Amino acid sequence: MIIYIKISFFVSKMSKRSYAILGTGALGGFYGAKLQKAGLDIHFLLKSDYEYVSKSGLVIESKDGDFTLTQVNAYNDIEKMPQCDVVVVALKTTQNHLLPQMLPSLVRDNGVVLVLQNGLGVEEEVAKIVGNVSIIGGLCFLCSNKVAAGHIRHLDYGQITIGGYASSYNPTGITDKMRQIADDLKSAGISIELVEDLLLGRWKKLVWNIPYNGLSVILNARTDELMSYVHTRKLVEQLMYEVAAGSKSCGRIIPDSFIQTMLDYTVKMKPYRTSMKIDYDERRPLEVEAIFGNPLRKAQAADVNLPQISCIYQQLKFLDEKIRV
Repeated sequence: MIIYIKISFFVSKMSKRSYAILGTGALGGFYGAKLQKAGLDIHFLLKSDYEYVSKSGLVIESKDGDFTLTQVNAYNDIEKMPQCDVVVVALKTTQNHLLPQMLPSLVRDNGVVLVLQNGLGVEEEVAKIVGNVSIIGGLCFLCSNKVAAGHIRHLDYGQITIGGYASSYNPTGITDKMRQIADDLKSAGISIELVEDLLLGRWKKLVWNIPYNGLSVILNARTDELMSYVHTRKLVEQLMYEVAAGSKSCGRIIPDSFIQTMLDYTVKMKPYRTSMKIDYDERRPLEVEAIFGNPLRKAQAADVNLPQISCIYQQLKFLDEKIRV
């Protein structure tokens, strides 16, 4: 038997790490609520829902079982939040300009920033803001919507794939901190996969995010509608293969079998309005740069052209700018 006695972030396997959730929406609210339900010390940063949640708590309606947290640690001011062992970034990437004012005072030395955001290059942004912490990327395969203040509806799936970040996305392998975070998430009933190569994991997530988020906005369609018509399904598949070409330009190979798996998952998925489509319908800024612009620039830096993704990107930029006017 091995006994861990290191006095720091990981005191023992049974220790309870404190978590700060930045962005208590469909994703951060769902995972944060499950962690609190499992007995962990969770602190939620809210904006528009603060008054309601601080008085009434969070309601989770889930295919895995409904539950209500009548009392939560709710904040609308980052300066009132305690320092935490783990800071979960669940904001939309369009709000990442706020992170320099949030992260330095919130995450403890030798703590963890767990980045649960879409797109590519988001960990690089965090690394410029905080030092003396571990940065872990999380890729969420989750169908969840916020349907009212403090009310989140979980429709399907929920797995998080996590990988460690190092400079230039060099693979870190499976670290002790990754395992400890995974243990906390598993204790909350969240399915976890650990990966040695975060960059490969992010490109794999883009295999789904790029076609479905982009086309759902441009074509005004749910995922089931995109998969029901031969022409749109073909376009989804072509975009997926182009993402794989972008990944290859960064030295990461995505097998054809993975693309087929993503297509099969989406066919079986309940009809779903993507997060980008919800943002567009609600007239909120779109995550165009993180999901489309950054991957395009990574590929272009390797002299690889991704014409169909570039076409989607240009259309989304037009629609996004109309929203922002």
